[in-house]
This record gives sequence, structure tokens and C-alpha cells, in this order.
Amino acid sequence: MLTIGAHMSIAGGIARAAKHTAAMEANTMQIFSRNPRGSNYRTYEQEEIRIFQDIRNRYSFGPLLAHAPYTMNLASANEKTYEFACMVIREDLVRMEALEIENLVFHPGSHTGIGVEAGIENIISGLNQAVTESQNITVLLETMSGKGTEIGASFEELKAIRDGVRYPEKIGVCLDTCHVFAAGYDIAHDLDGVLEEFDRVLGLPLLRAVHLNDSMMPFGSRKDRHAAAGEGEIGLDALLGVITHPKLKELPFYLETPFDEEGHRKEIAMLRGKLGIRKDEKEWER
Repeated sequence: MLTIGAHMSIAGGIARAAKHTAAMEANTMQIFSRNPRGSNYRTYEQEEIRIFQDIRNRYSFGPLLAHAPYTMNLASANEKTYEFACMVIREDLVRMEALEIENLVFHPGSHTGIGVEAGIENIISGLNQAVTESQNITVLLETMSGKGTEIGASFEELKAIRDGVRYPEKIGVCLDTCHVFAAGYDIAHDLDGVLEEFDRVLGLPLLRAVHLNDSMMPFGSRKDRHAAAGEGEIGLDALLGVITHPKLKELPFYLETPFDEEGHRKEIAMLRGKLGIRKDEKEWER
């Protein structure tokens, strides 16, 4: 069964996000763990959490993904920025685990001039102060496009982070199709080769989720600009190949394409239609 969803707003609460996910005939979702460009987060009442859990169980949602805020930079040498990032990852792992969300993904960060090695050491230290041996939630390192001083554009950099942490078994990877394409991994014409390289460097069992995005920018551009599926440089056929690849098809896929909820509903229906998959119709009980 295809597990696919989109990034959902939690402005109206997490139960509302889950309800809208079911209404758009998706069976998973991604949310921000807190305000993506700030520090605020919402505390949910027990009744809302109960409704949220009821919806995800009733509609057989696959693994859910929380995305850490963009303001979190664990690679930074700036003391204030780094302390904020450490606080966010520490708090959000606890908060998302309490909601029984399976994975928390984050952008590894930008070293802003101190160099890749020093940035990776900061990321490792930040993860070590937050990740615990007893946690159930998995932290996912996102593959990046490599713009500026971004860390994570190569599989080797992600491996260096994971190899350095105290509890590597709690660390996995989220592959963003737009990002890896922009970073120079040609998933459009050599997906098998890219996956072989991933397996050689990191090991495919570490791949836990896929951000399914087309790219507005050309191959190897090192620029991160998402496009709707089939409307970018990667192309629809290549993205369908990602979804159906024997080594990827059991993973959850999350759209971060430039659409609202109705647009994502149509995008998911289009992808299912191209694959010949018919979603079982379920009417929401009002």
C-alpha cells in the first residue's frame, strides 16, 4: 500500500490537521514541531490529543513526521543560535514523542564559515545533549541541496554525523528528492546508482522517509526550490520511479510542493491514478 501525505498546517490544531489529511485521502502527514520561523509552540489539551489519535488509527495512518523549525541551526558557532537549537531539539523530541509521532526530521545546519568539520562536531554535540537511549522517536537527518555553507549535501557528511553520536541507532535519514537532485545525485536518470551509493555509504536500512518534491532548479544547481510533481527538472516519470522502486516503495512519502490542501489532494490523486492505485473510499463521520 502506498503511504503518502503532505505537509499540513497545525494552525488550527493537530486534530484538525489529521482530519484534513483523512479528508484529502492521504494516509500520513508531516507537521512542524513548532513555529517554523520562531520559537513558539502549541500545547495540546488531552481531548484534542485523543481526537488526533482516534483519527490516525481509524484511517490507518502510516508513520508521521514532525519537521523541526528552520531557525534551528545545530551547526552554528554563534553561542545564542546554538543554545536555541539545542533547546529546540531537546524539547521537541520530548513533545513529539508524547504525541507518538514516529520521526522528527531536521536540516543538519549551516556552518556559516567555521568549516564542515567544526559544524559537524557542533551537530553531534547538539544531538548528544538531546537524544536518549530510551526514546522511541527517531531523529532523521535530511539530505540537503548544498547551498551556501549547508551541511548534509553529501551522504558522507550525514554518515559523519551519525557515526559521531552517542546513540546512532536513534538516527536515520530522510531523502528529499529535490535536494539530492540539486546536490548532484541524479535520481532522474540513475536512481539505481544513487541508491547503491546511499547503501554503500550509509546503508539503505537507515532511510526512513522521502520528501517527494520536484525541483525548479536544474541538476547540480545546489539551489533548493521545490516544484509540484511533474512540473520541474526531475519530472513525473522519475518521481513515479522513486515511489515504485523496490527499495523505496514501503517508505512513507511526504509532499512539500507549493500547493494548499486542495492542491495536495489533487496531486495525491494524480500520483495514485498514474500508478493505478485506487484509495478505498471512507466517508468522514460528522
